[in-house]
Amino acid sequence: MLVELKACFMEAYDDNQDGKIDIRELAQLLPMEENFLLLFRFDNPLESSVEFMKIWREYDTDGSGYIEADELKNFLRDLLKEAKKINDVSEDKLIEYTDTMLQVFDSNKDGRLQLSEMAKVQCLVFINVMTISFFLQGATKLTKDDIERVFSLYDRDNNGSIENEELRGFLKDLLELVKKDYDAQDLLEFEETILQGVEYSSDGKISRKQLTMILLALAKHNQEEEPSTP
Repeated sequence: MLVELKACFMEAYDDNQDGKIDIRELAQLLPMEENFLLLFRFDNPLESSVEFMKIWREYDTDGSGYIEADELKNFLRDLLKEAKKINDVSEDKLIEYTDTMLQVFDSNKDGRLQLSEMAKVQCLVFINVMTISFFLQGATKLTKDDIERVFSLYDRDNNGSIENEELRGFLKDLLELVKKDYDAQDLLEFEETILQGVEYSSDGKISRKQLTMILLALAKHNQEEEPSTP
């Protein structure tokens, strides 16, 4: 019976007949709202937190530090336009999708998305966070290759400095290591704390030397906070 059931299931859902159920085929089993969420997260990954911070600035149109329902709806509308699916979704359905996204990701139930909640919407692959975490757990000595690897993660335009959304993406990933629930104000305060004492320039950029100082300071801080073993 199980073999027959499997054969019927594969016949119904294995559209490309490769003997496997991929994520798009799996989505057919879900209600429309959950189907949309699953495919949205699969189709719209971000390369880094730098791109995420650009999106955050673009859609937080009132500069409140939160993505409210109308801003989230505009974000979803633009995604559907880019995917050429906007004609398949009515305004009422778009509102329904927006409400569903808020229900799923608005963990503190304040009717809007803060920075950490929006990051979950974007389904970020935190390669940057894991890379930085690896270095900070190590010794107080960082090699030139270590610094170059981290620096290249954020210097997306390859101009030799980390600035604007690159800097905010870097600081957001640092904040992610120490605080899972955070908003734009937390990021601003964290930026002020981190940049104190690294000869931060007024032009809003950090160099490789300043990046090295930040990582070394954080690595030292982490080691000092670790409980001593008997």
